[in-house]
Amino acid sequence: MSGGRGFVSETPIRVRYAETDAMAVVHHSAYVVWLEAGRSDWMRQLGSSYRALEAAGHFLPVTELSVRFLAPARYDDLITVRTWVAELKSRKIRFEYEVVDAAGRALARGQTVHLCTNREGQVAAIPAEVRELLGSAEVSGRPGGSGAGGR
Repeated sequence: MSGGRGFVSETPIRVRYAETDAMAVVHHSAYVVWLEAGRSDWMRQLGSSYRALEAAGHFLPVTELSVRFLAPARYDDLITVRTWVAELKSRKIRFEYEVVDAAGRALARGQTVHLCTNREGQVAAIPAEVRELLGSAEVSGRPGGSGAGGR
């Protein structure tokens, strides 16, 4: 399966001082943490969690990560991380993200690619029940589409 934005979760984050650099701009490393927060919220908002997935012996390690920075975020800004599934295959899932400010202006766009592995770290097929959950949230479209977290 592949598509655009289906269910889009929204994760609000208040920029902490520790996330900024000497130029008073959010350091690029903070975005990686924010994307992870977005993925975790996305799973919870669908009624599951990474904890439950891992307890069942299924893991989704990050195999690729990219972020394109468009505008700076600064200390105390309220930003929102939008997260959705862009591609779902038998052993791979690709999440996409958009980080926006309070006015809805895009600050960054990114993606992470994950392979499903078992407890031994071997690549494995995404289990049917997990594919069903992930696939139910994947729908072609662009921002503002369906989903509780959509615009």
